[in-house]
Amino acid sequence: MFIIEEELKKLPAKPGVYIMHDEKDEIIYVGKAISLKNRVRQYFQSSRNKSSKIIQMVSKIRRFEYIITDSELEALVLECNLIKEHRPRYNTMLKDDKSYPYIKVTVSEQFPRVLMSRNMKKDKSKYFGPYTNLTAVKDTLELVHKLFKIRTCNRNLPRDIGKDRACLNYHIKQCSAPCQGCISREEYMESVRKVMDLLNGKYDDIIKNLESSMYEASEKMDFETAAEYRDLMNSVKHIAEKQKITSDEDEDRDVIAMASDGEDAVIQVFFVRGGKLLGREHFHMDVGSGEERPQILAGFVKQYYAGTPFIPKELLLQYEIEDAELIEEWLTSRKGQKVYLKVPKKGQKEKLVELAEKNASIVLIQDSEKIKREEQRTRGALKYIAELLELDDISRVEAFDISNTSGFESVGSMVVYEDGKPKRNDYRKFKIKSVEGPDDYASMKEVLTRRFIHGMDEQKLLEEKNISKEMGSFTKFPDLIMMDGGRGQVNIALGVLDELGLNIPVCGMVKDDNHRTRGLYYNNVEIPIDRHSEGFKLITRIQDEAHRFAITFHRDLRSKKQVHSILDDIPQIGEARRKVLMKNYKSIDAIKEASISELEQLPGMNEKAATEVYNFFHKNN
Repeated sequence: MFIIEEELKKLPAKPGVYIMHDEKDEIIYVGKAISLKNRVRQYFQSSRNKSSKIIQMVSKIRRFEYIITDSELEALVLECNLIKEHRPRYNTMLKDDKSYPYIKVTVSEQFPRVLMSRNMKKDKSKYFGPYTNLTAVKDTLELVHKLFKIRTCNRNLPRDIGKDRACLNYHIKQCSAPCQGCISREEYMESVRKVMDLLNGKYDDIIKNLESSMYEASEKMDFETAAEYRDLMNSVKHIAEKQKITSDEDEDRDVIAMASDGEDAVIQVFFVRGGKLLGREHFHMDVGSGEERPQILAGFVKQYYAGTPFIPKELLLQYEIEDAELIEEWLTSRKGQKVYLKVPKKGQKEKLVELAEKNASIVLIQDSEKIKREEQRTRGALKYIAELLELDDISRVEAFDISNTSGFESVGSMVVYEDGKPKRNDYRKFKIKSVEGPDDYASMKEVLTRRFIHGMDEQKLLEEKNISKEMGSFTKFPDLIMMDGGRGQVNIALGVLDELGLNIPVCGMVKDDNHRTRGLYYNNVEIPIDRHSEGFKLITRIQDEAHRFAITFHRDLRSKKQVHSILDDIPQIGEARRKVLMKNYKSIDAIKEASISELEQLPGMNEKAATEVYNFFHKNN
């Protein structure tokens, strides 16, 4: 038994990370400390300065654990990783999980390529970005290939020069065909240099050269070529206009500011690369009551830069944040060169931060209604259902359904919703093993029994190994079970739970004669639901999802069964040859009509196998 007062006495005065668990053993908060002993004890000491969020969180703590580290920096890194992995309820959480594209120049190759990349790797390539507008990246790449005729193929050059024909890009004048030796490496590298000038924002020379070529072609009465140069020049100007000059300094920096209404926060980031504003993006964060703005900003910096592949030299912040020097040290170690966190007080940099703050405020106002609507259709809908069933709180819902066709290949489905949203990683499929024929009640009993016995076994195993229950796939039990049906299905579920000694509320999703949801069956009573409520819409979505998931699984099994019953029973035909047959013939009838000589020509087939297939379908003829 975990006695908090006793465990507090055992805390070491060392740096590390502490992890708070609630009564369901879910991780609800992760924090770091220079001294675990001092920091964790503070939560359980009476103080008037505690925010309502902290007071509420402490009331839910049933146990805590901690991990000792060698330094505060290691604790910071571990804290970021654990928050990202577990997404605890009481941590200020970054809602968005966005990945930004880069333009990658493979300068380590003899004949470099220019590609889009979602990840920035240490592969000796040159990266430009990140870009917030995917369309702009595609437009830029298209321009690069038209203007500089850089190759896009993955041929190994110069080794493969002359081995294959030139590709279509060469014939449409979007590649200089180094694979055919049509351009020397020196000339090709000059084009690559111009590409990197373009990506670095050096447009003037390119525009002048294009303009000169356009006039020259026009004077020669070659108006078609002149028009091509004109279009290329306009494309370069279009891209150049998207990059606003913000500084004479050739630096990379992110400008970060925020706006908050007490419950939600919007963080605005301006991406400045080489002194030019390449783009901007906003991020939503969940915040608790009493959370100070510098704390929200610090939470964003730690979570965002723990995941982004590119770290600029400088972060311009709206507020001074806690652990600024430690975060600087961490970012410096990640980047491999010094990173600075600054709060500008005057000049152009301060104006940039103010501009970011104004943009954050605008987004917060515009998105507040959208956020509220999303909240109503998810957590608000769960709250409605909880009130309807007189339950304290609902976070995780599991719904079950059975699918069969006249008893053929009965299957069960389990879908999971957390905070009103589907959690597809936790969905599970069950192939019914112990029931013959179309017996939905017996099938449902098997599914529920297997689900919860598996979960209990996992919990026991993890406890024996002293591993958090969060690591198991079945260990997390629902706050509410929803059955696709009425009294019969509910009683089956209650019977299984009673046998296993589990106490989980169960309700049935009852449908009318037109197969539409009409109410919930709970505690031997059918409870009507307002059809216009968000709770009703959520129940319908859950019911439809459970049914869809079961039907899809059942359809897949039937398809595999049909293929198996015919092809896998043929001697000499294993999985590889079966795939070859299905790939080359659209139907079983087409395979039947094939001759031995035709079958023998297929990849992986020989005369013996072809004969076996032919004889299998013609032995009774």
